[in-house]
Amino acid sequence: MNDTTHTRLHKLATFLINYRYAVVSLFVVATVFMLYSMTSLRIETGFKKQLPLEHEYMQTFLKYEQEFGGANRILVALMARDGDMFAPEFFERFEEITNQVFFIPGVDRASVRSIFTPNVRFVEVVEDGFAGGNVIPSDFSPSPEMFERVRGNIVKSGEVGRLVANDFSGAMVWANLLEEDPQTGEQLDYREVASQLEQIRTDYEDEAYSVHVIGFAKIIGDISDGAKSVVWFFSIALVITAILLYLYSHSIWLTVLPLACSLIAVIWQLGSLSLLGYSLDPMNILTPFLIFAIGVSHGVQKISAWTVEKEFSGRTPDAWAQDGVTDVDTIPRRSPMHGSRETMKKLLAPGIIALVSDTIGFLTILFINIRIIQELAITASLGVAVIILTNLLLLPVLLSWVHLSNAHEYRERLLRKAHDHSAFWMFLTNITQPRRAAIVIGISVLLFVVGFWLAQDMKIGDSEPGVPELRPDSRYNQDALLISDEFSLGVDVFTVVAETIPDACTENYEVMERIDRFAWHMRNVEGVQKVITLPMVAKVVNAGWNEGNINWRILPRDNYVMRQALSSIDTDTGLLNRDCSSMPVLVFTTDHRAETITRVVERAEEMQEELKIGDVPFTLEKASLHASQEDGDDAAPEPFLQFRLATGNVGVMAATNDDISAAEKPMLILVFASIIVLCMITYRSFLGTICIVLPLVVVSTLAEALMALYGIGLKVNTLPVVALGVGIGVDYGIYMYNRLAHLLAIGHPLREAYYRTLRLTGRAVIFTGFTLAAGVGTWIFSPLQFQADMGILLAFIFLANMVGAIIVLPALVRWLIYRSGDAETTARRAGR
Repeated sequence: MNDTTHTRLHKLATFLINYRYAVVSLFVVATVFMLYSMTSLRIETGFKKQLPLEHEYMQTFLKYEQEFGGANRILVALMARDGDMFAPEFFERFEEITNQVFFIPGVDRASVRSIFTPNVRFVEVVEDGFAGGNVIPSDFSPSPEMFERVRGNIVKSGEVGRLVANDFSGAMVWANLLEEDPQTGEQLDYREVASQLEQIRTDYEDEAYSVHVIGFAKIIGDISDGAKSVVWFFSIALVITAILLYLYSHSIWLTVLPLACSLIAVIWQLGSLSLLGYSLDPMNILTPFLIFAIGVSHGVQKISAWTVEKEFSGRTPDAWAQDGVTDVDTIPRRSPMHGSRETMKKLLAPGIIALVSDTIGFLTILFINIRIIQELAITASLGVAVIILTNLLLLPVLLSWVHLSNAHEYRERLLRKAHDHSAFWMFLTNITQPRRAAIVIGISVLLFVVGFWLAQDMKIGDSEPGVPELRPDSRYNQDALLISDEFSLGVDVFTVVAETIPDACTENYEVMERIDRFAWHMRNVEGVQKVITLPMVAKVVNAGWNEGNINWRILPRDNYVMRQALSSIDTDTGLLNRDCSSMPVLVFTTDHRAETITRVVERAEEMQEELKIGDVPFTLEKASLHASQEDGDDAAPEPFLQFRLATGNVGVMAATNDDISAAEKPMLILVFASIIVLCMITYRSFLGTICIVLPLVVVSTLAEALMALYGIGLKVNTLPVVALGVGIGVDYGIYMYNRLAHLLAIGHPLREAYYRTLRLTGRAVIFTGFTLAAGVGTWIFSPLQFQADMGILLAFIFLANMVGAIIVLPALVRWLIYRSGDAETTARRAGR
């Protein structure tokens, strides 16, 4: 730290201490105001918040959302426990369930489909041609004869495996949700929708029948219910941290004040969100605890430094012990105000650098154009920025009033410990020996290589079937598993829209044939259950017009025959739009795991290029112009066909995975680049910066390897943890390096400098690492799977970064900076 910076920090610290009553009063008023603002903070979510709306696939999704439905679907299945749905009570209950789903706020009523809705019909070949009607006849009344008739209608409708279970053990209602309630125009409350769906389960499930509900709204409802337990886990972590902090400091005040300042940071964070008009998403409910953890990490450093400044005049107990001092009464004490002033002067700069690095790390994920991730970036960045005020400024000011009640006993105990040569501290100090430092560096390189190799198996997206945010044995995942087993087609669908000229389905055989070929190729991709397209239906109907002969199940080349085959296909089937210029290819997949999505997307992109007709940039507007050229109404329009990817929930996941995959490496590069720049500005030492950054690189790589081993996919919920891991690690590294570089600069040999760093800063770093790991370790018992996964990841990150700062950093200093005993050369390399 140069003289100018030292003078400025001294003036700032003196000013804050001199006006400490005004400073604390200002913080109290601001905290009360933020607490009031926090009470109006909304916890809400939205389906489109999860989407990368600028992605090419999402442009297709938004364009055809109204015509073909989006990916925001709910499915409610009623199952007969005895395996037979043909009973009067079943049909009575199922009709009531259909009606209740129809009237749920936010449901697109035109999209509701069940065997009781008029848009589900059957068609059959009869002697006079075709006959058809509703699956449930208008004269339906429960009787064995009527049940046989309904069974036949269901088979003829082709809904076995879709709306009706394969073994006729139950039936299902499908419905799409709109982002806004069509009745009120207000944002849809997904938790309220989930509550109404759960009420359906409560009303109609008993010993004879079971109700199973899946869909985005139900996921949000279950996560919101599970998120309520976050408050309890936060409380448990707070108690664990308080106990360990008291055992560390042996002072009530030194326990209460860091915790209070960290809680104030959380209050300011949540209050600021409310003032800015943001809400807290259930997916981001863990962010406040992370801010609390970062605040505690910095708070521990402050109370450790304050204790040394006040009780030991700025020299560690080890330094006094090495001078032969045995009587603590001979060591001068300072006032609390002096301790606070010196603590701010020495730790404000490294603390700001660490927190600014954290903030930049979170802000980098703003480049991912997914609203929920951007909201998380803003939420976390606000919290980290607030810590600069609460834990770097307010905490030292509050410490200026603290007088330890057992000060003499406390000082004697620390001095006695300093005279005792701890085997643990001596073991760590020996890492600075050249040979042992080389072994540590070699092991670190090996861990990096192994971690990098294992990290290649980390999946972008979901790595397991079901919803990874919930436990595998959760009711939702069990419902999803049952629906997948009992019905051939589940909720996972990848929709490709074939865009062509108007009326191409009846006027252009080549277009229809290529769509059919596209569907055939997709049907043969591993992980695809079934593909449904308009040409497929046209072939079935064409065979029907020819007495059902299988030889006629082909696409008619004659336009009039094609019109006859498609005459009964309505737009509400979702297989074509009004002018037949867009025809979806519905690809139903077995699951939505990352590898399944990758296979489907890669094959679709191959066929997209191979089967197109005309130039892809050729727009439908131009195609319409060709259809009405002045050279004659009978002139055939120029053929045109392009396949646009993709809608459906699997298309949404594919786009999200694509954006996250593209953003991961640039995000890490920006995070590390910002840390490098800030460290270079602060220490003016390239080698010192390398010593701080390299352990972070190793830990970041190992965290990705851990995700691969535990099957934790990189997605919206887990991506921010990568930035967080780097942020927490740089806190440890900067505090350790700051102290070590200072001791090296004033002439201490590396072994002695590192020993003194360990006994003050290192002790605080080790305590913080274990304390925070213990706090998040309790998350393993959370009912939410993603919270349990975050508990595992964060506990590893806290501990691994602590080990990196304590062991790897000094080993790098030995080989990069302290290659000779020349104090002047060492100080220059260290940036002092």
